[in-house]
Amino acid sequence: MNSKQRTAITPTREEDYAQWYQEVIKAADLAENSPVRGCMVIKPWAYAIWERIQSTLDSDFKRKGVQNFYCPLLIPKSFLEKEAKQVEGFATECAVVTHHRLERQEDGQLIPAGELEEPLVIRPTSETIIGEMTSRWVQSYRDLPLKLNQWANVVRWEMRTRLFLRTSEFLWQEGHSVHASSNDAHTTATTMLESYRDLAESVMAMPVTVGQKSLNERFPGAVNTYTIEAMMQDGKALQSGTSHFLGQSFSRAFNIDFLSKEGKQELTWTASWGASTRLIGALIMTHSDDNGLVLPPKLAPYQVVILPSPHKAEKPEDITRYCEELKKTFEALSYDSQPIRVFIDDSDNRPGDKSWNWIKKGVPVRVEVGPKELASNAVYVGRRDKEPRDKESINRESFIQNLPDLLNSIQTALFNNAKNRKKENTHHAASKEDFHALFKEHGSVFVKAYWHDNEANNSIEKALKDEYKITVRCLPLDGDEGPCIFSGKPGKLAVFAKAY
Repeated sequence: MNSKQRTAITPTREEDYAQWYQEVIKAADLAENSPVRGCMVIKPWAYAIWERIQSTLDSDFKRKGVQNFYCPLLIPKSFLEKEAKQVEGFATECAVVTHHRLERQEDGQLIPAGELEEPLVIRPTSETIIGEMTSRWVQSYRDLPLKLNQWANVVRWEMRTRLFLRTSEFLWQEGHSVHASSNDAHTTATTMLESYRDLAESVMAMPVTVGQKSLNERFPGAVNTYTIEAMMQDGKALQSGTSHFLGQSFSRAFNIDFLSKEGKQELTWTASWGASTRLIGALIMTHSDDNGLVLPPKLAPYQVVILPSPHKAEKPEDITRYCEELKKTFEALSYDSQPIRVFIDDSDNRPGDKSWNWIKKGVPVRVEVGPKELASNAVYVGRRDKEPRDKESINRESFIQNLPDLLNSIQTALFNNAKNRKKENTHHAASKEDFHALFKEHGSVFVKAYWHDNEANNSIEKALKDEYKITVRCLPLDGDEGPCIFSGKPGKLAVFAKAY
């Protein structure tokens, strides 16, 4: 970047990555801290991005036979206690309601009127209450498979929070399914993981590693946990979506059984899967730059923003009419099997300020129209994946004809940039010595090495976390096998990294 080039974000990524992340959120007007400690207010621009994520996943889930429903926010504490690993896994994160109806004393002090007969946990995840409900709904093999999903909020009492990445309350979807066989439940878990991979790579332009979690990183109560892990620009990993093969642990705890075709009473098999507003954090840290947010066209709420500059025109209304005609023409075009999403910013701000506002918000294409463009039947175009001053005047008809291809080229460029960065910052360790040397030299990178995933290696994993703050992110599904670099025992290829 030219040293004289104006940037919107200070400090830059190189100067202070953590603060840069917060400043991008502020500059793009995505969210801010709530008056309630650890919670966030999601502002309209970020919520519009979340709606794009929602619509993509929701359509895909429904194509796979999943139905939306809703369960209460409050869950009886005894439900969590029925599944030992669940209560152990969420013991330090649960917010619990113990009293009801606050009354006012004469001195103005609020006091609890009484304790609840049973404490209620504010939903950290819903396997337990959904287990209770599906045990009532499933009677026969004819009721299976049952595939459900809810769009909801979750509360996990976090000590150290960061907008989108880790907050005490966040939005997510959680899918839950009940099956007659182990194979069907397991297949659903891996199929739903593919939905997340497709969202990440095809829509968010974010390359991911698809794999299975290690024993220590599995979801509480799961037989297997699967994940997509993305590399952020600072080399750290971000878990961006998970699915779980739960076996029969929840079926056993909640008596989810059914009458089989053979007339036998059998336990069901279950799976669950989830992704959250953490994906917005992943989006920020994958693509954004020192000028603000950068949005892939498939995910952007507006793919094109039109910026009229009528101030110096003899007839400002002609520029307004020109821009309105452009908007209608753009919207009649199709990209990604949908009409192109367009917005005219007709605010009274100065042209430069308007342009910078949309640069910081990450809109893929800016189309500026002033007296010169009106006179020459042209548009002045800036791409968000280029430098702000890298703009060009293009004939109107030529631009219209090539707009879908332009959006596609931006989408592809963002994915390729992220893919190349991931490749350049992924290393292979052939020995324990190589492994330590790579993390000492590079700090935050992905390191692939063979790993014997067994409880006997727990102490090794803990030592690595203490020394380098790294964990086994996953065992890639397409990985091969070899001797563990730490124990020499048979192992599978694993990805090690620091993580958010």
